[in-house]
Amino acid sequence: MYKRHLSTEAINQSDSKLSTMAKNKELSKDVRDKIVDLHKAGMGYKTIAKQLGEKVTTVGAIIRKWKKHKRTVNLPRPGAPCKISPRGVAMIMRTVRNQPRTTREDLVNDLKAAGTIVTKKTIGNTLRREGLKSCSARKISLLKKAHIHACLKFANEHLNDSEDNWVKVLWSDETKMELFGINSTRRVWRRRNAAYDPKNTIPTVKHGGGNIMLWGCFSAKGTGQLYCIKGTMDGAMYRQILGENLLPSARALKMGRGWVFQHDNDPKHTAKGTKEWLKKKHIKVLEWPSQSPDLNPIENMWRELKVRVAKRQPQNLNDLEKICKEEWDKIPPEMCANLVANYKKRLTSVIANKDFATKY
Repeated sequence: MYKRHLSTEAINQSDSKLSTMAKNKELSKDVRDKIVDLHKAGMGYKTIAKQLGEKVTTVGAIIRKWKKHKRTVNLPRPGAPCKISPRGVAMIMRTVRNQPRTTREDLVNDLKAAGTIVTKKTIGNTLRREGLKSCSARKISLLKKAHIHACLKFANEHLNDSEDNWVKVLWSDETKMELFGINSTRRVWRRRNAAYDPKNTIPTVKHGGGNIMLWGCFSAKGTGQLYCIKGTMDGAMYRQILGENLLPSARALKMGRGWVFQHDNDPKHTAKGTKEWLKKKHIKVLEWPSQSPDLNPIENMWRELKVRVAKRQPQNLNDLEKICKEEWDKIPPEMCANLVANYKKRLTSVIANKDFATKY
């Protein structure tokens, strides 16, 4: 009704504007095909543009696309255009690379300051497209410069040692085994509203339900004896553990002459009485850097033991000790041999990471 009251001139101007807006959006397939046909007939860009009433740049773009892709139709877009420009993506990637603990909210504020308003969900989608995902930070020992220097020195000095040298080593360590420790990391498959179904929950108790301390050793030939430490271990108790378990393990594993004992630099291990005991027993000790769990393959053995024990779900501390000893004896010698055979890779990884945490 409103258009009837407009003058003919106003109507023509309105139609002209609509036509111009339509042209600015996208050319139809027929027009695109006609441009290509005229180009094939030998016409130049300017002649085609003049004949069809289009811009020379538009004609050129369509012909170049046809030459490259052999088509004139635009393929459908996979989704909405990205709200963050390539420059914005580069900026947030640089921020995350330098400061991995940066939150999505921090990145939203950074882009807002640069003139781009997006949501935290958009930030998360962008980071995932770039190959990043949000993960829990791994907890590792706090290392001082002296620790790093000592570990790197050890790795470089022993990098070219033959595998036969590591076969002669009897590795040892202590670990704490919690009654319900590793169970807390289990995942379940459930529906959205079934989080508190008893089948989908894991009962927890304070302090892991209690724990036991274990001493163990192994070599490339298999596992040695596993001992449950009762009470607080001091230097005298440690020497007693060694006397009752170390030498019998060495004999059972047929270590032969020239075998080397490895333990870390715990004060009980380096006490004067312990050193004298080892010297009296003619046991050669591998010089070991402090705070270097990545260098000790027995850490992998403890992880294997904890996984095996968790599957059997011990109900009390006596049950836990019994299952630990059973599962320790079941660890195949092939696994022990493989850990020792790949020890050079472990040293290489430590050197490459400059003694920061490795996958080992």
